[in-house]
Amino acid sequence: MTQADLSSEIGTALPYLRRYARALTGAQTSGDKYAAATLEAVLADRSIFSEASSAKVGLFRVFHGIWVTTGAPVTDEDSGPRAAAQRHLARLTTNSREALLLHTIEEFTIPEVGEIMQIGSDEADTLVETARQEMADGLSGRVLIIEDEAIIAMDLESIVADLGHRVTGVARTRDGAVKLGAQETPDLILADIQLADNSSGVDAVNDLLSDLGQRPVIFITAFPERLLTGDKPEPAFLISKPYSEEQVRSAISQAMFFSSTETLRA
Repeated sequence: MTQADLSSEIGTALPYLRRYARALTGAQTSGDKYAAATLEAVLADRSIFSEASSAKVGLFRVFHGIWVTTGAPVTDEDSGPRAAAQRHLARLTTNSREALLLHTIEEFTIPEVGEIMQIGSDEADTLVETARQEMADGLSGRVLIIEDEAIIAMDLESIVADLGHRVTGVARTRDGAVKLGAQETPDLILADIQLADNSSGVDAVNDLLSDLGQRPVIFITAFPERLLTGDKPEPAFLISKPYSEEQVRSAISQAMFFSSTETLRA
């Protein structure tokens, strides 16, 4: 691979590395610091890609080397919801959350997860299953779904219910979402981007967060790169369409677990 090809592949993978870093740290600022440190390491020594199965795997592997070396800190805040999230995270099996995110959200194969984390495939597979079970069992809460396609909305409702959470309602428009949010406060918002009346799911979420305060949000979109530009606040949890059930289950469990609030039942 030429230097130009490598640079191109790194550029393509970078938005997804930033997504992964934010999901791990819980904040855009801290996640981007890790992504920037990864790029600095790559610029200092590009030979680290020589043994990687792909440029994307190599990039994530460099990130993990930095992440582990710094002790995998989650947040600098020591009060409120983030402190509660830290307490929950402390109960997880070491490295299981990273493995789950890499496999289900970033869609790396189990062997690639092992390569990134520098562990065997069997260990990587065990970590993914362990994290899935620990997070699914950890919390339950109320979920508001913003989705204008009936079949997709029904599928999301089923996934949410199977995880032990309760759907407060399904909104097809921005105004409908705000109305449902006022009727019953959700612990988590699961939102499409383009809604039935051409209104924006992003605007709907912003309205809800303005009225209800901060809470975890998962966006679903066919064009994730449009929300991963670095120009404005970005979602930590972002699923690409077409999605898999495993991706949605993982994102919901991650969002509930990591961004837990006092309204959730432990």
